[in-house]
Amino acid sequence: MENQTFTHGSGSGNLTVAQNQIALPILMFAGGAAGNLIAILVLSVSRQDRKSSAFYTLVRGLAVTDLLGTCLASPLTIANYLDRQVLRSDRVCGFQSFLLLFFGLTGLSIICSMSAERYLSICRPYSHQRWAVDRRFAQRLLLLICGSHVLFCGLPGLGLAGSVLQPSGTWCFIDWDTDDPAAAAYLVLYGAASLLLILGTIFLNLAVCGALLLMRRRVVRRPVTRISVRDRWTALTSAAETQMMTVLLVTSAVVLTCSAPLVVRVFANLFTQLSDPQADLTAIRIASVNPILDPWIYILLRRSLFRRLLGLSRRTPRP
Repeated sequence: MENQTFTHGSGSGNLTVAQNQIALPILMFAGGAAGNLIAILVLSVSRQDRKSSAFYTLVRGLAVTDLLGTCLASPLTIANYLDRQVLRSDRVCGFQSFLLLFFGLTGLSIICSMSAERYLSICRPYSHQRWAVDRRFAQRLLLLICGSHVLFCGLPGLGLAGSVLQPSGTWCFIDWDTDDPAAAAYLVLYGAASLLLILGTIFLNLAVCGALLLMRRRVVRRPVTRISVRDRWTALTSAAETQMMTVLLVTSAVVLTCSAPLVVRVFANLFTQLSDPQADLTAIRIASVNPILDPWIYILLRRSLFRRLLGLSRRTPRP
């Protein structure tokens, strides 16, 4: 009887632990799916001028990408918590590895494209107009990004690199302990592409902010020619432009913060002999938070709310 009681108590304890473990993935899945659906709805009912802009077309593309990533990857994680044999299937493990590779790189590419669009609009307006950077241009760019990334991230599934279940038993990724030169070269290429996108986004955002600050200084220091400069500054600092820059900078900060740890772990596992499965798990968990946070940036910084905040800040009396 004592043994039976002890076994029953142990089983209940394991069940409780399992329930606690699966609760977080379910909440993250619900939060990511609901948030991105709301964000897509908010962006879809916006004014026509916003719908036709390249920037907000890319924003919608990022929201759709986050939604697809959440809906495809999260159910596999939840199923694996219910049955630890799910990810032990080579096909399922390879598919989850593809999803992590694809949506991680696609998110970085879209946010870099958003930064490039703002850079052209503000720093190179003639090029922006000559190249007809509009909604259709952004749609074609999104198709190019998705198509090229499907091919690139699908290479491991064609035998270029192997996908393995990581030590935690909860996620699959490319085998970074491999001795195969082709697989190592693919990981280096993936990490280098991600790093270049991160650095490119940072550079473009800094360039745009620097251009705005220089334009503001010209308004102050050159009163004789302030009319043309001030007209341009007024256009750039309108509510719409200010909102775009705010959305871009906040989204960039979230995407880069969530993506950078996994990129660091790719290089760390390739070029160091020290294996740290816990750091790898932490990096992928941080990356999985990104599609949950992104949509709330668009929701909270939508035009109507942003204008109210600007109005309140302008009405605040100066001391």
